[in-house]
Amino acid sequence: MTLNTKTTPDYAMEELKREATIGSMGTTSARSIPVIDLSDYENRRSQIADDLWNAATKDGFFQVINHGISLEDIDSAFAEAKRFFALPMSKKEVFKKKPTVNAGWEYCSQVRPSTGTPDNKESYQITLPEMDNLWPDEQLLPGFQEKLLQFEEDNWQLAMKILSCFAEKLGFEKDFFAECCKRSSLGYQCTLRLIHYMSMENAKPEDFKQWRAGAHSDFDCLTLLHLREGEGGLQLCPGNEIESNAWTEVVPVAGAVTCNIGDMLMRWSDDKLKSTLHRVRMPQPGEYLGPRLSVPFFCQANREAVIEGPEGKYPPITAEDYIYQRLHANFVQKHK
Repeated sequence: MTLNTKTTPDYAMEELKREATIGSMGTTSARSIPVIDLSDYENRRSQIADDLWNAATKDGFFQVINHGISLEDIDSAFAEAKRFFALPMSKKEVFKKKPTVNAGWEYCSQVRPSTGTPDNKESYQITLPEMDNLWPDEQLLPGFQEKLLQFEEDNWQLAMKILSCFAEKLGFEKDFFAECCKRSSLGYQCTLRLIHYMSMENAKPEDFKQWRAGAHSDFDCLTLLHLREGEGGLQLCPGNEIESNAWTEVVPVAGAVTCNIGDMLMRWSDDKLKSTLHRVRMPQPGEYLGPRLSVPFFCQANREAVIEGPEGKYPPITAEDYIYQRLHANFVQKHK
């Protein structure tokens, strides 16, 4: 893999300074990823909350099962992603993402502070208040908007279950994050993202020296990631082991939702909950080389919400300003 030899930009945020230092290949390490059963949620809430807290304070990465989103609905979301990305470039360009707005289609434009080079992917981002003129119409993709709006809501509901457990552990009210992420607000910033990593079947040897997605931590509160079996490449490095630069493979499991804590929630928890660096490597010899799809849901507080932990470790900042700074670093800032 290509090493990170660029000059590190002078980022204002500590999260970005950390991310900018992790661009090399590093080593591999076998770690177990906690799997948390959410079945019978209301009756088992106390045990589930303990399990989530233990995973989030230690690793920041875990998988949930029996979470309420059916495998059929997950497969349907992937089918819609496949339909969208199969459109000609001229059709997708109509929905092009604008700088600093987290909605619409982008192609190889996300530059990670860890690499300084664009990720080898395209994506389509759904952020409800920003979707004017960004939905394909019924003639182009029948049923696309309806199905993905429902899938977005289903993911929001699951995220709120998990975040309500964290809220109580942090001393907040049970519905604290549900209020901060209210879907009816014009400041709603949660994003459902369809991602297409391009096929490497006819790639040149030098193409495999890049990253499908450079090392990064998410800048939300909580990410719910849907993966397809047989389409691996996701690697993680827990925040408490960042100095080791040792990465663990995440094996996709049908129906399981892979979750990670984001920097917004780490800041909100005064660093008790750990955001986790992760990346998507290129396929290795003998592995599947075709296109790779993933569907993450990024749970982000509404624009007007103020991020301030119970202990006041960091100065308060609105979620709008926080997301703007992170988007600016990924899509606007020029890297040397």
